[in-house]
Amino acid sequence: MESQVEQYELTHPSADAVELTAVLAALAEPMRLNMVRTIEAVGADDGMTCLDVREKGGFTASKSTLSHHYKVLREAGLVVMWWVGAKKHVRLRRELVDARWPGLLDAILRAELTDQKAPQG
Repeated sequence: MESQVEQYELTHPSADAVELTAVLAALAEPMRLNMVRTIEAVGADDGMTCLDVREKGGFTASKSTLSHHYKVLREAGLVVMWWVGAKKHVRLRRELVDARWPGLLDAILRAELTDQKAPQG
């Protein structure tokens, strides 16, 4: 007898309900921006676990703080999240953002990297 792992998806806004102001507000917070950057850099098309995001991104915030940031990203329409057994998974909704605002996500992620390399002074 094969055991099945319970899997279910959290609720997300539909593509037409995602608003630019919500996306920009979500990405304006540095930790959320770094979370999106980690998901983009490390996550595959099938996503990654939230624990992997925490470990690979070097996040030290509490689980409740990270949960809050995931909720903001999910409600803004930037990520899709689902449970597989006891592990929560996340995937960037790049196809949605790119279709609605071509180049926006690339520009934001690239700008942040450029800003970090700028000389201080």
